[in-house]
Amino acid sequence: MRIGELSARTGASRRSLRYYEQQGLLVSARSPSGQRYYDEGHVQRVALVQVFLAAGMSSRAIARMVPCMTEPSPDTARTAMTAMNQERTRLSSAIDSLTTARDALDQLIHVNRDFMAAGADA
Repeated sequence: MRIGELSARTGASRRSLRYYEQQGLLVSARSPSGQRYYDEGHVQRVALVQVFLAAGMSSRAIARMVPCMTEPSPDTARTAMTAMNQERTRLSSAIDSLTTARDALDQLIHVNRDFMAAGADA
């Protein structure tokens, strides 16, 4: 498929797809005239990249994890594992912080609800 179809199927803009390729997150085949061609595996790859970006991972961090998916070797696997563990630790910390914030917000909602209920009784 060409870049327009990949864009339509993934929701990623053509510009984003070119950026992913520039960053080494995506590799396309090229026609003799230079047009990019993608296969079904690229749809899943773009979805994964989008999930990682939405989670706050940098394209650099993602690029460190990608080689183990495209060029498996002991060296790329070690490098990717280090990056994956670092990102997992970062995500876990962010989740813990978000959970703490949500719990504090729940408490404020409870206090506010009680205040509003008391005001209705007065």
